[in-house]
Amino acid sequence: MMNYIVNDQSLDAVVFIPFANKIWPGDYDLDKTQTALSKTQNITAYDGKTLVGVLRILTDGYFFGTITELLVHPEYQKQGIGSRLLQLAKDNTPTMLYFGAQPGLETFYEKNGCQKSLQSYMIE
Repeated sequence: MMNYIVNDQSLDAVVFIPFANKIWPGDYDLDKTQTALSKTQNITAYDGKTLVGVLRILTDGYFFGTITELLVHPEYQKQGIGSRLLQLAKDNTPTMLYFGAQPGLETFYEKNGCQKSLQSYMIE
């Protein structure tokens, strides 16, 4: 049975980094990752003790909120976990949520009640 935690303050970089590497492989710094996790509202999904989904929200609590990541372990995709994380985000955030989506995932977001909004841009 899947266990979801809203505002998971216990999400630790030691657990998050190996999980994130299954979706977005990278050389993530432990301390910087922990700092980043401490600055977001983290909604998590666990299968027993295994982290299988994370949605992170960066928000000022009034004017603006953005989903920084919605990650689901590849072996757990297409089981409703991402949809449930999105619903929990909508139910537990006082602001509208803006986010960018990877090309090819438009159908998933539209199926979950998300509407196309502002064009996104990036500065590197």
